[in-house]
Amino acid sequence: MLKKAILVTDTVPVVHLRDSGRHPSQKAFIESQAKRIIIRAGRRGGKTVGVAVKALVAFLKGRRVLYAAPTSEQTDRFWFEVTLALSEAIQAGVFTLNKSERYIEKPGTLNRIKAKTAWDADSLRGDFADLLIFDEWQLSNEDAWEVVGAPMLIDNNGDAVFIYTPPSLRSAGVSKAHDPRHAAKMFKKAQNDPLWATFHFTSFDNGYISKDGLVSVAKDMSLASYRQEILAEDDELSSSLLVYGAWDSVNRKCARFDVPLGWPIYSGHDFGSSNPAALFMARVKLPLPQGAPPNMRYGDIVSWREYLPGKGLSTQLNVDAFKVICKGRTVISAGGSHNEDGSRGDYTKTGWPITEPPIGDDGHPSLKRQVDRVVALMEAGKYWVFEDNVFELAELASCAWKYDKEGNRTNEIDGEARYHLNSCRRYGLSLNDFTPETVGNITRAIPVSNVTGEPIGR
Repeated sequence: MLKKAILVTDTVPVVHLRDSGRHPSQKAFIESQAKRIIIRAGRRGGKTVGVAVKALVAFLKGRRVLYAAPTSEQTDRFWFEVTLALSEAIQAGVFTLNKSERYIEKPGTLNRIKAKTAWDADSLRGDFADLLIFDEWQLSNEDAWEVVGAPMLIDNNGDAVFIYTPPSLRSAGVSKAHDPRHAAKMFKKAQNDPLWATFHFTSFDNGYISKDGLVSVAKDMSLASYRQEILAEDDELSSSLLVYGAWDSVNRKCARFDVPLGWPIYSGHDFGSSNPAALFMARVKLPLPQGAPPNMRYGDIVSWREYLPGKGLSTQLNVDAFKVICKGRTVISAGGSHNEDGSRGDYTKTGWPITEPPIGDDGHPSLKRQVDRVVALMEAGKYWVFEDNVFELAELASCAWKYDKEGNRTNEIDGEARYHLNSCRRYGLSLNDFTPETVGNITRAIPVSNVTGEPIGR
């Protein structure tokens, strides 16, 4: 709903702002005077519309506003709102419009409002503002704020607003973040900082959308997706629901370094013509190479390469890619469920031997027991992930247990078929080499290197 709000002149034209009367949470953050604001809200929760109103109010007070989002689709929504609100004033010549650069300004002044597609420090450079807004902040690289955004506001003691919906697995492919949970961590820290104001609301809190429509959509969503996309619940704030909540995302994520050829590689494989996947993990040997974290220990596991080619590749093409990734290295591979001997056989015949994961009940692999093995290694601080394994990081941050109708946790993973790299990890780490109690002892799962064809030695 549009309403007449702020007079640009004593007569006409007027600026039309959307009414927030039926959305108290939106109204609260629009009116907030905090220097730093972070908003966590569900999809269609009214985040972008609300922040467009906040931006317009600031612009009409003579401020310079920069709105940034990582995709053009997101900036489209904000740009629609501000151009609609200012259309009469633009037609009257009070403001000028630059459609190609997506900004509106008052001629002869620094008073401007601009929508920009930006996702990191480099793409944000070249502008300045005294109100800086980051939308879909969870998908942006952290350095957009740390390196460019924060310094931008120093001269004018400017304000900043961050907006996000908790990240889901489906967003991993477009995320530019080093840490998929950086927005959640910022929100948690801001709750105890008097400089900040934090706002959390769900999709249901938006009084301008159909509740029946939301309920209908929610019925088709997994529990994890419903919590993230509709209720805007952060995994950072409810890590007990995560399958791999034991993994230390702060101290066991590291920058990529050159893994020595002498470190043995373990690969886990998830089969399927639609979404084949592989995860290559290296076993640490001493001395540590240059660039490795100094607290990395002998026998630790480093998730080294993730492989998600998408659909359409033959077994031969996948094997060719594996051999390029692991050229000159010793590799042991495991993958698939008990009934996937056919796929394992196809890869073995094509030159990449894969064994059945040995952990199981009555000789058959067990998801729960495989997960327990991985969690035990994580609890011992033995599992590291390179920071550019973005899909794996996203899966670690969003994989949750399934709950029954009574709210009891089951031994099933919610939407387990989507988590291909998590499957690869538990397959690879189920090898006898990774018994947590004797992780320093090496027992060979298969005796031949997939790459060299030679017997595998110490």
